[in-house]
Amino acid sequence: MLESAQKWELFGYDMRNLGRHWLGAWRSLLWAHDSPIRQRFDDAVCLRREDSEVYYQAGKRSDTAGTIYSAILLPEALVLSKRLDLPAAVEEDLDVVLALECSAHSPFSADDTSYGWHIAHRDESKIRVVLAIASKSSAMAYLVSKFDVHDPRQQEVWAQIDGEMVVIRGFGEGLREVNYKKRLLRVAAMLAVAALLIASIVGVAAGVKALEWKRVEAMAATAEIESQDAARMRSSLGLANEMIVSANQIAMSYPNPHIEISRLTHLLKDGEFIQRFTIKGLDVNVQGGATDAASIMQRLAGQPEYAEVTAPRAITRARRSESENFYLNIRLREEPAQ
Repeated sequence: MLESAQKWELFGYDMRNLGRHWLGAWRSLLWAHDSPIRQRFDDAVCLRREDSEVYYQAGKRSDTAGTIYSAILLPEALVLSKRLDLPAAVEEDLDVVLALECSAHSPFSADDTSYGWHIAHRDESKIRVVLAIASKSSAMAYLVSKFDVHDPRQQEVWAQIDGEMVVIRGFGEGLREVNYKKRLLRVAAMLAVAALLIASIVGVAAGVKALEWKRVEAMAATAEIESQDAARMRSSLGLANEMIVSANQIAMSYPNPHIEISRLTHLLKDGEFIQRFTIKGLDVNVQGGATDAASIMQRLAGQPEYAEVTAPRAITRARRSESENFYLNIRLREEPAQ
């Protein structure tokens, strides 16, 4: 049995009572007289003595004036008080514990016993409770004789123990408790509506952001497609540039021979001719004949289109003829003059 109980303990707490502790914590937060929520939302009460009236709220003196709730303070002679030191763990079941305490120690009959309590002190290990016990019949006799109150539900009945006010149960405190409960429900409803509005705002904002995100994704997809098209165009342009460079290289290596043949035709005079013509890149080789071959070389060397004119072989005279054979190497300029 000990091992079975230990299985439910976590850091010294019995996890089987976790729900009860949770409900007890909420009950203490909402209904305890020293709760900050009760101090804020509980109704003020006009406490009537034989010779004065004082306003209280959540068991404390208040400057509030005007309230529909009133209470009558019993004299000390009609109240029995008892101080109890109890373990802190019993606070969740304090109603049951004090009911048993009253039934065991009240000098009045069960039907004639009314009681109330106040937690005077609490720490981590124990709580100190002030218990007030009164006779219903004696209390009603006092209310009738001093305040002309005949209905027990018409007035609350309080007792003062060690300077603290204790509400004696069984009289008119139920009306104020019901109103306090309604106020808590209204506040909870307002908080729920506010939370719903906040959730709606957050949801709308999230929806707008989702739409913006989808639009951004669509723009990103469009941009990606356009970038792919641009990449393909850039690749095509690169291939075209390579083809142009290759064509230029081919044109440089194999220029149009008709241009140079036409130029040489215009430069040669009657009786001067070319027997052989070759061109590769900027180099032109010609072989021909003329009466004065040296003048042809000088004439070609003076042309701005030719960077250099050289004779790889000496000029020779043809047999049985006055014509001379010439061999010329012509170097074209890289950027021909326009």
